Parts: sequence; structure tokens; C-alpha cells
Amino acid sequence: MVRSTDAQKAERLNAAHSLLAHGTGMAEAAVSLSRQFGLSRRQAYRYLQEAQEIGHPVPLVAPSVPITPKMPAYVVRDVRAYSVISDLTLSDIVTRAITAFLAAVRGHG
Repeated sequence: MVRSTDAQKAERLNAAHSLLAHGTGMAEAAVSLSRQFGLSRRQAYRYLQEAQEIGHPVPLVAPSVPITPKMPAYVVRDVRAYSVISDLTLSDIVTRAITAFLAAVRGHG
């Protein structure tokens, strides 16, 4: 069985939330989700229940794409050390750093 990605889960939860917010009954909503996303009815009900518990749409998650940057060993060592003390993943740290860099560059361009 293939697990759904975070982006797929967010999309399905938001679809479930929308159906419930428009007053669609659980049975009808489960059939709709099942058809729309190719889910079993059981899985559709799980999405509906989770959407009901959350009570609001969830932010959409952009899919991640793997990259292989080359950088000096001392930078990798320092980023790994920061990862441990900050409880952030290497991907989170690099994404934040690049995002901040691009925002600064755009602000001065």
C-alpha cells in the first residue's frame, strides 16, 4: 500500500472540510471523496473525521524535490550541529537559509 504525500493529505483534508462546510452529509461526502481521489470509502471516512476534528482548512504543502549541493565540510559539520541543538532537519535549515537569502536579494535588486 502506498502512503499519500503530505501535499495529497492536505488536498484531501481540505476537500473533506469543504464538503462538510457546505453541509454535505458524511455518507454523501465519503462517496464524493472516494470518487474524486480514488480512495476506499473507509479511507474517505477517515479524512472526513480528521477534517471534522481539525475544524478548518489546512495549509497546502509544496512537494519537496531532492537536490545534492556540494559545500565545504566545515559548513556541513556546523549545519549538522545546529540541526541537533535546534531540533530542525537539515532540509528545514537549508530551506530557511535559502529563502532568507532570496528575500534579501530580491529586496536589494
